[in-house]
Amino acid sequence: QPLLDLGMRLGEGSGAAAAVPLLRLACRLHNEMATFAEASVSEKL
Repeated sequence: QPLLDLGMRLGEGSGAAAAVPLLRLACRLHNEMATFAEASVSEKL
């Protein structure tokens, strides 16, 4: 299954060019996300 279905055809190098920045952004968001303690959340849902 594709990570993101953009309707591109097999063999288009533009798929990789679009995926790399998206994966970098996802990793950065995950690494910089605050913890419950840092966000002063007192109770988990």
